[in-house]
Amino acid sequence: MNQTIYKELCRRKNEGKRSFAVLIDPDKVTEADGLASSLMDEYIRLSVAAKVDYFLVGGSLVISNHLDECVQHIKRNCDIPVILFPGSPSQISRYADALLYLSLISGRNPELLIGQHVVSAPAVKQSGLEIMPTGYIVVDGGAPTTVSYISNASPVPSDKNEIAMCTAMAGEMLGMKLIYMDAGSGARRPITETMIHAVARHIEVPLIVGGGIIEPEKAYRNCKAGANVIVVGNAIEKDASLIREMSDAVHSVLNVEG
Repeated sequence: MNQTIYKELCRRKNEGKRSFAVLIDPDKVTEADGLASSLMDEYIRLSVAAKVDYFLVGGSLVISNHLDECVQHIKRNCDIPVILFPGSPSQISRYADALLYLSLISGRNPELLIGQHVVSAPAVKQSGLEIMPTGYIVVDGGAPTTVSYISNASPVPSDKNEIAMCTAMAGEMLGMKLIYMDAGSGARRPITETMIHAVARHIEVPLIVGGGIIEPEKAYRNCKAGANVIVVGNAIEKDASLIREMSDAVHSVLNVEG
């Protein structure tokens, strides 16, 4: 199985480099008739100029049928790798480069730990995508989020660093190739640097952090705390010009202090 993107993530981690990913929800960047919107074109233009490392495409609740079209439009207009961030087994597009095969290890919902994976396995296997097993940890962001509602699972309390740390360690030992900590779209409180640091110093696999990151300074501090990949979606939907500032902040971090 092709592991090009995962090897690149590991290489960047080993070299102390940070990566920035722009999260795109297909429901929000396609017109009613299915045609790619000018908003998507703006995201692509700004991301290329800012040297964004990855596009993450998907969401907890994709209700349109434009996933394939969204991915194809990105691929036609730039060389930035596209990684699927699925909220359900139906969110698969063979036109993408890779798939975060998410297991909600912070919850106790068997459907999102393994159930939906069993159902989706044949389609995922046949997709030809690079599959990256990912331990998904939802952290309380101070407000109900789509992911917490859909998953029907309680998030990790924002001040329980040891729970997040042990959960990430367990995920890695179970074979997860990535750990993704997420406060959820529109979180009022992003994940604290102390929690990120506690997790990062106890795992070897790349650490992805997203949710509630609305300013470049927070992205920078998360990287200094140990995040290897920063994901921003909601803030960019409100102000696309943040792509440049976020990317510059993330890429300015070359190592972890402390």
